[in-house]
Amino acid sequence: MEDWHSLLLTLFQRKSQLGRNIYVAGAAAGSGKSVVSLGMMELFTANGESVAFFRPIAVNAQDPAIALMRNRYSLPIEAEAMVGCPLEEARELMREGREGALISRILDRFKALEERFEHMVCDGVDYSFALPGVEFEFNADLANHLGCLMLPVINGRGRKGPSIADDAAIAVASLREKQCDLLAVAVNRLDETARGYLRDITLEGGLPLFLLGDRPILEMPTVGEMATAIAAEHIGGPMDALTREIAAIKVAAMELPHFLDHLTENSLVIVPGDRADIIIGCICADLSLNHPRIAGLVLTGGLQPAPQIALLLKGLHHNIPILSVAEDTYTTASRVGAAESTLGPESPRKIAAALAVLEESLDYRHMCQRIRVTGGTRTTPLQFEYELVRRAKRERKTIVLPEGSEERILRAAEIVVLREIADVVLLGDPGKIRRRIAILGLGLERVRIIDPAEAPQRQPYATALFEARRHKGVTWQMAWDMVEDLSYFGTLMVHTGDADGMVSGAVHTTQHTIRPAFQVIRTRPENSIISSVFLMSLSDRVLVYGDCAVNPEPNAEQLAEIALSSAATAQRFGIEPRVAMLSYSTGDSGQGEAVEKVRRATEIARARAGEIKIEGPMQYDAASDPGVARSKMPESEVAGRATVFIFPDLNTGNNTYKAVQRTAGAIAIGPILQGLNKPVNDLSRGCTVTDIVNTIAITAIQAQLGS
Repeated sequence: MEDWHSLLLTLFQRKSQLGRNIYVAGAAAGSGKSVVSLGMMELFTANGESVAFFRPIAVNAQDPAIALMRNRYSLPIEAEAMVGCPLEEARELMREGREGALISRILDRFKALEERFEHMVCDGVDYSFALPGVEFEFNADLANHLGCLMLPVINGRGRKGPSIADDAAIAVASLREKQCDLLAVAVNRLDETARGYLRDITLEGGLPLFLLGDRPILEMPTVGEMATAIAAEHIGGPMDALTREIAAIKVAAMELPHFLDHLTENSLVIVPGDRADIIIGCICADLSLNHPRIAGLVLTGGLQPAPQIALLLKGLHHNIPILSVAEDTYTTASRVGAAESTLGPESPRKIAAALAVLEESLDYRHMCQRIRVTGGTRTTPLQFEYELVRRAKRERKTIVLPEGSEERILRAAEIVVLREIADVVLLGDPGKIRRRIAILGLGLERVRIIDPAEAPQRQPYATALFEARRHKGVTWQMAWDMVEDLSYFGTLMVHTGDADGMVSGAVHTTQHTIRPAFQVIRTRPENSIISSVFLMSLSDRVLVYGDCAVNPEPNAEQLAEIALSSAATAQRFGIEPRVAMLSYSTGDSGQGEAVEKVRRATEIARARAGEIKIEGPMQYDAASDPGVARSKMPESEVAGRATVFIFPDLNTGNNTYKAVQRTAGAIAIGPILQGLNKPVNDLSRGCTVTDIVNTIAITAIQAQLGS
């Protein structure tokens, strides 16, 4: 006999858990609910709260959604623990009529995770599993058993507003009849006409209706996903090219000239493995600026290119992934056509597109009011990143990137464009940059590219530079030549208002990046010096380190100014400033010129700080460790809780940030320059794509705030 008694008890107890857990379920097949589940995970983690991801039924623990959530949110959970029941076992239980046993098993696994986390996001059972008896009502019942708020997702693609509104009303009525507690209704993949109609619709009881726009890229499987779906072997092309999205399927059954006429952007070409003409023609087309890009090649019949052709392909340095299957072309085309797109960790462009949809459409603040989200006491890295992107999108700015042909810059630019963080201008040789974009398979068609040597702005920029530097002996001809330099051109774009900010330094030195800013943009009236901070993203918090890049030996007055500027930067980016003035001694325990400088700087800064908490001198351990703070500075409001760390000199600061970065695995964002009239920010030459995206967002926010 099934243990229905325990299920009944769960129904009575579920009210105490409501607000903690969310159940996302598609109202029908193909709703795109994984995007909404990602949004719920983003909501909880951005608020600094612990959250687990759970799938009641999945094919196995290698489920793409589980892999995505574990990877993006660094979940400390074994993949197996995130699955209630594997699909085959669930099918067997349903065939035997043991639905109660299936629900009990799912409930046990869910509760085991729930005890460890503040919130649970449950990604409902897929219709594509063809599980007997599993329909929308099953997901509703399961949401009740698990004590979750229900969030149904309706597919709006290609549909009219009135039809969608009817479906939403029916779904709400059905779920209320099931006595489900509803969070909201989400409608996915909407075009603008349908969104316009639905904006005026009010659901029963004032239930929120969240309208998510359509992003075709989310429906495009990557070449890697396709390889898995058709059990293909990857025999050529770089591994990272497997992330290319497939927009069209083309079967090559013509001679090459006619086939080239039928190619469209990001096609997956299916061709017998012995058709050397088509294989070579596709690779040449992908490298050419006159033809669409190729997503990948699938060679059929178990045939691979002849040795002479394989040698030729190696010498072309192409970027097309080449797959091989044993089946014939017809069978392969049928299997390819049936493959579906998934949202997994191996496709950063899809993730960026999904986040852009969510940021545009989901009212996170409203969600927080309906869910019992209290928010953490620390600014976590993900919370920091979420807030950066949200604020940057609020007022779109234009950011110039002088290192336009650098791969990391281009990959970051694509994410910035996809997430609508800022408008981007790339500097450099347009032909070279376009070829690089094509080879990398990036979607940067709408990005402006400017060659400083040929730009019409060169003459007015040269005049502006001449006027700014003539007192230093710079002639007009010298200014004309200097403007051709990428850093000077980008800086002058900012200076003249043609761009709102500049980010550089991925391949250039700090001096190359910031010297033009010192010379042309100059300091704000209230600042006597330019200084810098690094935003140190640790595993559980974001800290501010200054100055680690600009001022070698600041005096007490300058050190106080650095402290106040750094506190202001922290506040601008949502970090409560508690400023520790660092030295080799804590409190009154030490003497010496270096300690006295810090002590004097602390006095000056505190006199000007208003309500900002500033204390020093103190050692790093006293500033960061509550246990040490209780021993050394028990009355301090900063010791043990510092968020802003001010180093006494560049030698100390630069070495400390690099030590923390390398040994603690921290992400160091910066140096972010403080005190300039307009924002120009430097990158570390070891920066990642994520570092660049964050720095662009920071620069955009600085531009919004007037630097």
